[in-house]
Amino acid sequence: MGKKTVWLMNHYASNMFRDKAGRHYWFAKQLRERGHDAAVFCSTALVSGEGYIDTGKEISAIKETDGIPFVFVKTVPARGNGVRRVLNMLLFYKNLFPAAKAYAEEHGKPDVIVASSVHPLTMAAGIKIARKMKIPCICEIRDLWPEAIFSFGKSSEKSLFGRLLIRGEHWIYKNADALIFTKEGDTDYLKERRWTTAQGGDIALEKCHYINNGVDIAACEERIRTMRLDDPDLGGGFNVTYVGTIRPVNNVGNLLDAAKLIKAEGCYGNVRFLIYGDGSQLPALRERVAAEGLDSVKIKGFVNRQYVPYILSKSSVNVLNYAQNQYNWTRGNSSNKLFEYMASGKPVISTVRMGYSIIKRYDCGVELGEDTPEALAQEIMRFHDMGPEERDRLGRNAAEGAKDFDFGALTDRLLKVIESVV
Repeated sequence: MGKKTVWLMNHYASNMFRDKAGRHYWFAKQLRERGHDAAVFCSTALVSGEGYIDTGKEISAIKETDGIPFVFVKTVPARGNGVRRVLNMLLFYKNLFPAAKAYAEEHGKPDVIVASSVHPLTMAAGIKIARKMKIPCICEIRDLWPEAIFSFGKSSEKSLFGRLLIRGEHWIYKNADALIFTKEGDTDYLKERRWTTAQGGDIALEKCHYINNGVDIAACEERIRTMRLDDPDLGGGFNVTYVGTIRPVNNVGNLLDAAKLIKAEGCYGNVRFLIYGDGSQLPALRERVAAEGLDSVKIKGFVNRQYVPYILSKSSVNVLNYAQNQYNWTRGNSSNKLFEYMASGKPVISTVRMGYSIIKRYDCGVELGEDTPEALAQEIMRFHDMGPEERDRLGRNAAEGAKDFDFGALTDRLLKVIESVV
């Protein structure tokens, strides 16, 4: 395949510009290193209202990082999940059309568009823009909307709104030239809906592909060497580390409950819980730590993503903490932090069992049968007591498995999908 121009559309990739990390930053970087042109279209508002790119009176603005053009499409800042969040999504959809037209007039049209969820409006816009330009559009589904909305109880599948969402989802899957799912079992969803051509539907499984999230291993190794935190908690002891969002689906309070149980045992004084991240439940967790005297728990809060590899390199075991009943885990896992955990060369404890289990496949940790603090505490103590040789073996397995999810390998898969449609 000769040189191609690829537009990657992801509403929330603005954080990737800031962090110089993330799925579409890494895809664009890899594509450009292989001689292709790649640009990323994203919102002017960073996720969770953390910042804003000012375009002035223009619909969009172009900024570069590491040679990658990011096209910032004008939206409004949004925090939480209220009206302004919806307005933020609608404005991105509306303004993506003139932003794409203006960029094409200056730089030429692409050979293919890769339009990525989380929300489906980006994919709908990608399909429509591609049609106008008479080029193919690949839709990338990183979260199954509207199933996620139904599972969180925000709407009913049988409601008018729910039925409209499902109809829109089906339209996207039908009209995309190819589909990329980030969880291995997501095509099971198409079968459950009876949308596949084998079941009399209109979506061919042949156009469905699996490319999970992943990690830039070389970047991780470089950041371990160069992006170090001067934090005494990272040295010595048995560090149980969590890095990620602190919200209900992550059930981070479970770690505090487990810490309390381990403290009561009286003989695990060197076990230390390090919790990094931000989210709606962070203030409540801080209050709990102070009120309950949980001196083995260190709530670190937000940390620049570039420090994460070094933090994980100092852990003894990393915890992938979720609530079992908050999500459908049967189709697998596409958590970014799972692959960062694996690349750190440390074993992983997951508080839920998942279908298409990556942890089980690479024998790099354990998945608990229940997401209780008792089960988590018992497993942490087991890892503590098993000795360094067994932990090192699991860690080596994790690091070896991470190579299959390095963005070099994932970009090879993306290029095959692109070749199938162009």
